[in-house]
Amino acid sequence: MADTVHSKQAITRNSKKISEFQHNRFVLSSLVSKDFKLKYRRSILGVAWSVLNPLLMMVVLAAVFSFMFKYSIENFPLYLILGTILFDYMNRATSGAMSSIIDAQSLIKKIRIEKMVFPIEKALFELLNFMISLIAAAIVMVYYQIPPSIYAIWGLPLLIFFIFLFSSGLGLLLSALSVFFRDVMHLWGVILTAWTYATPLFYPYDMLEGWMQQVMMFNPMYHYVTYFRDIMMWNTNPGGMETLICFAMAAATFLIGFLVFRKTEKKFILYV
Repeated sequence: MADTVHSKQAITRNSKKISEFQHNRFVLSSLVSKDFKLKYRRSILGVAWSVLNPLLMMVVLAAVFSFMFKYSIENFPLYLILGTILFDYMNRATSGAMSSIIDAQSLIKKIRIEKMVFPIEKALFELLNFMISLIAAAIVMVYYQIPPSIYAIWGLPLLIFFIFLFSSGLGLLLSALSVFFRDVMHLWGVILTAWTYATPLFYPYDMLEGWMQQVMMFNPMYHYVTYFRDIMMWNTNPGGMETLICFAMAAATFLIGFLVFRKTEKKFILYV
């Protein structure tokens, strides 16, 4: 009899978990759809801007920096666009996630909902835009007649997973901190600007001094950008160690963000 009761309780708990998962998935997909429609509402070109923006930015940056690096970096525009679209994804995903809880305060106060859905949705929405912007990179690759290496078959899905995990973790951390400390939202903009120049997006890694190259090893975005360029334009196998480093940085960041978010989320309603 006791076994039967325990069995029924276990079934009930599992059913609740399944129902909650389905509900969260529905909310997540609905939010992504809403953000996608809002971003391109009343735009004549619509989703084409996700392709045009990185191309236009590449043209501007190439015009500014090509006279300095065109001889040291082969196919400099491709080098630029690969670095900028990946860094831009992290930038947009974390910035959007950071304010997601505050922006959703009306929902959080009215209904019971999984709060983690909001920062994760921002990272997922920007990932969709990033994947569309890969078309821009493909156009430049066709122009320079550079096919992606065979390593891109497995390397690109891995990279997308790593950068999504990393950005989601950072977004969870920032979204939790910004609820209690609004200054984080202003400070993050400064950090992103410094991070942009501290990552070899438009200059070669080799131009850095020895001690700066050592410090660069602790920059996650350097590893992800280098990984991206290796498989897309250098025809280079990133190797098991580099893949492990990328995963470790992403997993550690996500774990920290997840733990901080879970520990503080019950107090959100008091501060939003």
